[in-house]
Amino acid sequence: MGDRARNAISLIDLTDLADDHSGAGIDALCARAAEHRTAAVCVWPEFVERCAEFLAGTGIGIATVVNFPKGNQQVGAVLDQTLTALSDGATEIDLVMPYKMFRNGDVKPTASLIESVGDIIAPPGVLKVILETGELPDSAAIRSASELAIGLGADFIKTSTGKTPVSATPEAARTMLEAINNADRIVGLKPSGGIRTVEDAMIYLDLAAEIMGPDWATPTTF
Repeated sequence: MGDRARNAISLIDLTDLADDHSGAGIDALCARAAEHRTAAVCVWPEFVERCAEFLAGTGIGIATVVNFPKGNQQVGAVLDQTLTALSDGATEIDLVMPYKMFRNGDVKPTASLIESVGDIIAPPGVLKVILETGELPDSAAIRSASELAIGLGADFIKTSTGKTPVSATPEAARTMLEAINNADRIVGLKPSGGIRTVEDAMIYLDLAAEIMGPDWATPTTF
């Protein structure tokens, strides 16, 4: 395995958000993460506690998803999901932005949800806001969503849930990186969905190097 492939593996949130997920599959996921030293695992909320116990002491992050995958749950339910996940041992919360509302121009309630979830994640917890870029109409909308999430304190902005026809694309990632580059603090990027090979990963790593610099992509930023 080449150095670039090893580096890419160290940045991965090894994920199982399949609809037919099982406890045995989650254990196997955690074992692979521990063996290959990925940055984190990302699982459904009901498996957070199981992963936290399996990976205790490894330094591997435990990520989970809320308001997932459609971004249309009530605020109270999303906050309850977040609080439970944090109590169970989640270190990272991947929040689906209410992208349909945002797409329709309802920016205030979109912002309110992001801000409310962010308010209950205490450092060193991480908030990753999923923009669902494949459901936004153009690069201008992706830029606006990126700037909104960054302005409300997102630690990362993430392209996609992986549950829509269009997931991560280099074009969307470029727009998001440009917004990150203009931020007045450190913000990370999480390309997600459809990235399956070393070659796929290199497209995004090369893009990050082009826009942010060759040493920017680390587990705390990418």
